[in-house]
Formats: sequence, structure tokens, C-alpha cells
Amino acid sequence: MDLRPFVRDVPDFPRKGVVFKDITPLLAHPRALAESVRRLAGRVLRPEAVVAIESRGFVFGTGLALEWGVPLVPARKFGKLPGRTVREVYSLEYGEDTLEIHADALRPGQPVVIVDDVLATGGTAAATVRLVEQLEAKAMALLFLVELLGLGGRERLASYPVEVLLELPVTTP
Repeated sequence: MDLRPFVRDVPDFPRKGVVFKDITPLLAHPRALAESVRRLAGRVLRPEAVVAIESRGFVFGTGLALEWGVPLVPARKFGKLPGRTVREVYSLEYGEDTLEIHADALRPGQPVVIVDDVLATGGTAAATVRLVEQLEAKAMALLFLVELLGLGGRERLASYPVEVLLELPVTTP
């Protein structure tokens, strides 16, 4: 099954000059969604937990956690998780953001897979790796549905195995 038709370009979203890669057509097609989770799961050995990045990473992370029968650990924006957390501040194109995971979500040495929908510059994924490492767990791989080519994300994550299903060029409106 070709998954490319299920990712559409939306020009000038979220702002003028940006072409957003919209995966909602894939989410609306149960067979394509199931196929994408199956293919992602086949790219790596079974981890002991899946760390899913807010918010679309939760969709694929949930499917992978169920496929492998392992816990799902959400990496969320600052202030969204109850209880004690560890946090990581990271740079965005124009500012900063913060991700958190529960301080007791992972144990030292635990092998985990990190998952999100799109790899662009790699900033959010790199911050998530640092969260995992704060808890002394091991990021064994990072999985993405789509990689936007030419934005340096893969290079930023070069110390870790990165697996993607679709490599797409960055386009302009």
C-alpha cells in the first residue's frame, strides 16, 4: 500500500509561506493507519516502552505500544502532566518550548523507542531523547511517519537510529 496519497499539502498553514504536511487523511483511513503502525513496528526490535511525542505521536505511539504489548509514555508540553516530572527546554524557530515526562515513567537502562508523526528540524525529538536520558533509559531508535528532507532533522539525531516510512521534500506554496 502506498501511503503517500494519505499525506496532503496544506499551503500557508499555520502561517503564510509554510506548506503543512497534513496526515489527517491517513488517520481517517483505518487500513492506511494500521499499515503505517505495522510498518513502523517492523523497523526495529521490540522495546520495553514507547515514548510518544505530543500530540500526533500519541496516535502512532499507542498503536505501537499495543502492537508490542509495552507501556506508552507520553512526552507532553509543560504543565500537562500531573505529578512529578522531568522537563527539557528546547529551541524553536522563533522561541522556546518545554516538554515533560513523568519522573517515574522509565527506569535506568530501559530500552525505549521514541515516536512522532513528522521529523523536520529534529528539535522536539532531540529534546525527547534528552528527557529519556535524564531518566537514564536508552533511546534505541526514533520512528517517524514522515521525514521532511533538507531540514537537518536526521543529521541532528545522527547518534541514534532513525527510521521513517515516507521521505518528502519541503515544498513552498
